[in-house]
Amino acid sequence: MSNNLKKDSDEAAFAKPLYVPIKRRSFFMYAGATAGATALLLSGCEDDDGGGMTTPGTVNLGSGDVGVLNYAYALEQLEAAFYAQVVATPYTGISTDERTALTAIAKHEAIHRDFFKAAIPAASAIPGLTPNFSAVNFSDRNSVLTTARTFEDLGVGAYNGAGRLIGDTMEGKNYLLLAGKIVSVEGRHAAYIRDLLTAGSFAGSDVVNAQGLDQALTPAVVLAAAQPFIRETINGSNIGS
Repeated sequence: MSNNLKKDSDEAAFAKPLYVPIKRRSFFMYAGATAGATALLLSGCEDDDGGGMTTPGTVNLGSGDVGVLNYAYALEQLEAAFYAQVVATPYTGISTDERTALTAIAKHEAIHRDFFKAAIPAASAIPGLTPNFSAVNFSDRNSVLTTARTFEDLGVGAYNGAGRLIGDTMEGKNYLLLAGKIVSVEGRHAAYIRDLLTAGSFAGSDVVNAQGLDQALTPAVVLAAAQPFIRETINGSNIGS
């Protein structure tokens, strides 16, 4: 089984519809944002430093709002590739309900990935990343679900932690609106995965504090946890902390 899901998942029959690039029009509909608000979003992106491959094997996320968007784009690429592989090579003993739900999550993550790909101007967007899932046993339920829990918890914590890094502008408010919509979906994913691992459980003290709030993680913490699953070196040092 190849670890290069960037290529192989594109070739998986199931995933083909997920990899059709969404048009910006679809992106607007998904976001529920007005055309005017989105125009502000896109114009705002163009004012920030872009991301990209600065040195061979290293991906620089950039700075400013574009850096934050690329940060989210990188994580969504990772999640989309992971679930595409889960669906393409389901683990031993997977139930019909689990397959259905994990396929739905795979579609959500692919939409999130394409959402950012469409939103970030091409000149500022990071390239497609190459996942490294060599540590994951895709035939083993516990290995898959434990990894899924890691990704979902990271996603929720990342969105929560990145909110304060977005500029205090009109377009920044639009970013927060869109990020809030995505993180609510990620939270549902996280709860479902936890319930699969431990029936009747949907959260834990490791992710929800005494005030009942989800954790908010800094980019440094998130990227350190995500890096082993990405072959390129991710540089998020200019995003903020």
